[in-house]
Amino acid sequence: MKLIKSAVAGTLALGMSALPALAQDDTIKVGVLHSLSGTMAISETTLKDTVLMLIEEQNKKGGVLGKQLEAVVVDPASDWPLFAEKARELLTVEGVDVMFGCWTSVSRKSVLPVIEELNGLLFYPVQYEGEESSKNVFYTGAAPNQQAIPAVDYFLEELGVEKFALLGTDYVYPRTTNNILESYLQEQGIAADDIFVNYTPFGHSDWSKIVSDVVALGADGKKVGVISTINGDANIGFYKELAAAGISADDIPVVAFSVGEEELSGLDTSDLVGHLAAWNYFQSAESDENDAFIETWKAFIGDDSRVTNDPMEATYIGFNMWVQAVEQAGTTDVDPVIEAVVGQTVPNLTGGTAEMLPNHHLTKPVLIGEIMADGQFDIISQTEPVPGDAWTDYLPESAVLEADWIDLECGMYNTETQTCVQLQSNY
Repeated sequence: MKLIKSAVAGTLALGMSALPALAQDDTIKVGVLHSLSGTMAISETTLKDTVLMLIEEQNKKGGVLGKQLEAVVVDPASDWPLFAEKARELLTVEGVDVMFGCWTSVSRKSVLPVIEELNGLLFYPVQYEGEESSKNVFYTGAAPNQQAIPAVDYFLEELGVEKFALLGTDYVYPRTTNNILESYLQEQGIAADDIFVNYTPFGHSDWSKIVSDVVALGADGKKVGVISTINGDANIGFYKELAAAGISADDIPVVAFSVGEEELSGLDTSDLVGHLAAWNYFQSAESDENDAFIETWKAFIGDDSRVTNDPMEATYIGFNMWVQAVEQAGTTDVDPVIEAVVGQTVPNLTGGTAEMLPNHHLTKPVLIGEIMADGQFDIISQTEPVPGDAWTDYLPESAVLEADWIDLECGMYNTETQTCVQLQSNY
C-alpha cells in the first residue's frame, strides 16, 4: 500500500488538538490509530484514509446524534510501544469517543491494557490469530476459523497439498496462527516432518535461502504449499524471489493472509498469476454495496487507479456498526455503546450481512481468490457467513474457553471450571 502524504495527516492531528474545548462540545471525536510511517505504513495508511472517508460520508448525512464527527489522526510509526502512548493520548488528551486502528497483533496487544484501564473503545479491522476477547475491543477482521483453517482445507481438498511451509513475520499473529495450523494439520494426517515453519523480522528482504528451503521440501515429489503470514513490505521481496526462482503457482502454490489488492498494486504480478489469498472480501466481489463503496473511495482519494481491500471492508463494517450503536444508545458513552454494538447487522460488501456476536467477533464469509494479471483476484471459492471464534478448538488450553459479553459477561470463560478468567491486560 502506498504512503499517502503523512504530512497532511500530521496537520490534521495538530489542527484538531489546537481546539480541544470547542471540539469536545461541538463534535464527536474519532481517534485514528494507524501507522503512517515505518514498515507497516504500506498497509495502514489506506485504513487511515478509509476512516476519514467514512467520517466525511457520515457528516454529509448529518453526523451522529446531531453532531459532526471529527477525526483525530496520530502516527504510531510502526513502533509497538508508541501505539500504547498514542492510544493514551487519544483517550486522555484528545478525549476521543472511539478509536479505529492497529494492524499487527503486537500493536493491538500494546494498546489493549491502556484501553481496558481507561475504558476506551477500539475497532480492530485486520485478520488475527484469535485467542482474545476484550470487552473494549470489537474484532472486525477474521479469526483463524474464518481464514486460516479454510485456506488449509482448500489446499488439502482442492489442490492435494501434502507438505506445508508456514512462513511468517516474527510476532504474535503468525506464531499463534501457525501453532493452531500445525495442530490442525496433524489432526488431518499431515506428519510433523512434513510441516516447515520459518519466521523472519519485519521488513525482511533476503528471501533466497528460505525459498530454496521451501523448494527442497518437495524433493521427494510430494506436493508443497506455502501458507504465508508475512506482513508488511517484506511481502514484496518474498514474491520477487519466488518469481526469480521460476516458481509458479502450479509448482508451489502460495496462499497469503496479509496480501491484498493494494500490496499487489506495487508489484509486477505477471509471475504471480495463480497464487492465492484468503480473505473475507475482494474488490472483485459483485454487489451493489461494493460498487457504491468503490465509487465513493475513488472519488474521495482522487485516483481511479486506487484499489480496495479486506481491512477496508472490515473498517467500513465496524464504523457503521458503531454509528448504529451510538444512535441506538443515544449516547457516545462507552459502556452503553459496547452493549448496543452486539447484535448490530450491516450489509457487507460481498452481498451478505455481517452481524456482531456476543464474543465481539463478526460473522464473515470466507473467500479464496486467485491472483490475476491485473492485480485483482478471481474469487474461486466463497462460503456462507461463518461465526468468528474467539478461542480455537485446535489448542487444548483454548478448546475449553468461551467468550460471551452478554450472558456470561466474560471474554475468557472456562466451561470446565465454570469460572471467568480475566487475563487480557497481561498480554
